[in-house]
This record gives sequence, C-alpha cells and structure tokens, in this order.
Amino acid sequence: MLTLEAVLSLAPDDASAKAARGLTVPAKWPLLGANEAAAWGECQGSGSKPYQTQVDLSGPAFRCSCPSRKFPCKHGLALLMMRAQDATLFAAGESPAWVSEWLASRGEKAQKKEERQLEKAAAPVDPQAAAKREGQRWQRIADAGQELQRWLADQMARGLGSLNSEVLKSWHTMAARMVDAQAPGLGYRVREAAVGVNNGVDWPERTLHRLGLLQLLCEALQRRDALTAPMQADLRAAVGWQHEKAEVLTAGERVPDRWTVLGSALEERDDKLTERRVWLHGHRSGRRAWLLDHAFGGRGFEQAWLVGSSVETTLAFFPGVSPLRALSAEPCSAPGPAAWPSGALGDEWMAIAQRVSACPWSGLHPLIVRDAVAVRSGDGLLAVSQGRALPLALAVAEQWKLLGSGGGRPCQLMGEWDGRVLKPLSAWEDGSPLPLWQGGAA
Repeated sequence: MLTLEAVLSLAPDDASAKAARGLTVPAKWPLLGANEAAAWGECQGSGSKPYQTQVDLSGPAFRCSCPSRKFPCKHGLALLMMRAQDATLFAAGESPAWVSEWLASRGEKAQKKEERQLEKAAAPVDPQAAAKREGQRWQRIADAGQELQRWLADQMARGLGSLNSEVLKSWHTMAARMVDAQAPGLGYRVREAAVGVNNGVDWPERTLHRLGLLQLLCEALQRRDALTAPMQADLRAAVGWQHEKAEVLTAGERVPDRWTVLGSALEERDDKLTERRVWLHGHRSGRRAWLLDHAFGGRGFEQAWLVGSSVETTLAFFPGVSPLRALSAEPCSAPGPAAWPSGALGDEWMAIAQRVSACPWSGLHPLIVRDAVAVRSGDGLLAVSQGRALPLALAVAEQWKLLGSGGGRPCQLMGEWDGRVLKPLSAWEDGSPLPLWQGGAA
C-alpha cells in the first residue's frame, strides 16, 4: 500500500528525490519484478551493465549495485515509486538469485543479531561486581548533582540580569563537568539552558523553568533510594544513563499490536549524525510509543517506518512510570493501511498531564489535535481547535504545504508537544488511510 508520498519521504535529500523522479520511466528498466517479499529491477545506467536494484518490502530496505553513497539511492527510490504508481509494470514470480540471496542474508543477520542480544542478556555476570560498578556510577552522579546544585544557587544569587557571554562560558564548562561525571543528561540540560538565554522575548521564564527542572533532578538524586523502581528508571534516563537494549528486550514490558506510524522526525546532530524519532499508536492496546534510531554519515536506517502505514509487531518498552520509548522486539509484518487513532482532544491533554506529573523531565509528548484548522498568524502558523490556538514550529516552506493540503478544512494533526509549541509531523482526514501531509525534517 506504499504511496508516492510515502516513498518520497524516504529520500535522503531533495536532490535524490528529483533524480529518482527522472528514472521512473519503464523504458529505463529492462527488468522489473516483484512478489510479496521484495521488488527488484535492473536500471540501465551509463555503463554497459545495468544496476541491480532491490527492495525488501517488509522494511522497506534497499540495496543497489550503483556506487552512490546516499541511502536509499535514486535507483531504489525510483523502483519503489514505480511500484507505488503502477504495480502492473512488475512481473510476478520467483525472485532472481541475486535478490533471494540478499533476502536470505538479511534474515540471517537479523537472526544472529537477536541471538547476540539474547546471549548478552543471558551471559553470566558477577552480581556483586555489577552492583559495585553501578553503585560507583550512582555515587559519581550524586556528587555531580551536589556540585550542580551549588552552582544553581550561585546563578540564582547572581540573577539572570548578569548573564553575558563570559558568564555563559562557565555554563558550558559546568555542562562538560557533568559529562565527565557520567551524567550527560545533566550536561545537555545545562547547555540547553545556556543556548536559550536571550533567545526570544520569554527567555527569562524559559530559563527559570529549565533551571528549576535541574534543581528538581538534583533533589531526586539526593533521595534516590526512597524512589520506586520505575521512578528510579526515569531518573536514570533523565541523567543520561541509558538502559542496555539487550536488557530491555529481555526484561522490558512487551506489547504485541498492530502499530500505526503516526509521524517521524529527523534531526541533524553533531558530526553528521542523524537522529530519527518514530511515533507509533497501538490499534488494540491504545498505547503510544516512540522509537529512537541514529544513522551516521548519510547511511540509512536499519528499518524504514512509513508514516501512514501500520505493521504487526511486538514492542519492548523501556522501564519507567509512564513509558513511551520502546524497541521493536521482533520482525515486522509487511506494511498495511493505517489505523488512525480517534479520541477527544481533552483525552490527549489528560494523557500528557498524567505523564508530566509522573515524570516532570519528559521532554516530548505525542499530541493529536482533533479537527484542527491551520491559520496564519504573522510569520507563523497556529492550529486552531475547539477554541484553542496552538503555535506550530514549522519552517516557512512546510507551513504553506500544510495550509495547501488542508485547504482550510479541519483535519487531524499529529506532532511533538514540548510544553510550548507543537512540531507537526503528519495530518490526515477521518476515513482516509493516507496522510494529507507529513513533515518531520528539522
């Protein structure tokens, strides 16, 4: 059920999408074939031998014999675009050997990866040594928290009016000290507060809010032993001490369901690192979840999650009071039509309020605004629904695309809510399995 828009959303950049469009000519493909597992083709390039292009439809995942370093390349995109536009171009039947061997190799790698994770989780460990290492790290983090608390008191005594470029250098120094103390989450929050200084008319309120959350974290570290296990797990995540994936896969809460991909957000981090956040909704359980992946140097992600599609799989959730982050614990089924969630806007706000009250350090929340109308306001955009107007964080070009796709009609808008603004990721109309619009690039 891949759509042209869904395929284009997988392009690494606009140039790749444009180049792929130029290859969606059947005459350029002397071979086109497909079955339930894969689609494949041979695209005639500048050389005498055509490029062999193949797509694992369960991902989708791509492979091509061309020398491009982009992932997926223009040939893979073009092949899938033609499949979405006219499936009758593809001859049905058994896949050629070069496709079958690749699919088998992918299956073996996935199985070996799962076995390694299970072996790592089941590997015998010295409980006393492990407890000692964990205790030592918690002590380093607690000591760093006390240092940070004294620093916060100094900043409040000095006052926000004294902040200048020289003072802010000390903020970045403190952030580095937190990283050295194995508490990168604390360092990130200090650095985020420094970047927000003098940025926007409401920067004092936002800065005080961020510093207040840091103070709350420091106090939680002091009384960590009195917290419940799920609250300790949230505290651990907040200070940047991530749980091992193997541990989550073996001990985390497992939820089998048909998961609809609500939206996907991409952000470029330092050193050519791309972060992807995928937001899911469980059709039977009603649960929300987000998956976090990283890709380096333009390489593709292990699995493509297509906005507006749904897959049958089991998710393993990270521990916490109101857990959202999860891992895919088993291979996904082939993508099917979306099962868009329904519900009142008030229920969405209540879920966020309960999540924040349980864990105040939660940064992003999935939010679906029912019957939203996008309205221009100055240089920005608002989502108006039930008498409320939510500011949207969206690039100018995407603002016009969202306005054009909705045509002034109410639609269902999904995005990431950070407590101040909504970053839209997708929009759809009830009764339609396909999204009207999707964004996600930073």
